[in-house]
Amino acid sequence: MADLLQLRDALALNGQANVRQLSASLNQPTAMTEAMLEQLVLMGKAERVEEPNTVDLTGHCRHCPEGANCAIPYYRLRVNPVVAGH
Repeated sequence: MADLLQLRDALALNGQANVRQLSASLNQPTAMTEAMLEQLVLMGKAERVEEPNTVDLTGHCRHCPEGANCAIPYYRLRVNPVVAGH
């Protein structure tokens, strides 16, 4: 079972990835990976983003004939802003 550091490293290596991609690369269940990603988000180490160029302004998938709200969230490491004077 992977730990948070391994997940962070996998996310850094991919730049941006979804839960299924990260689960496959770490060889662990998606539910565990999703819980770990949410922990990284809560810690301020990662952020959740929508898949680029697949969601229209209403939040619906462009490629989905039903227009369902099925956008897959992606995760990426958060870039910490530089604090002036430090």
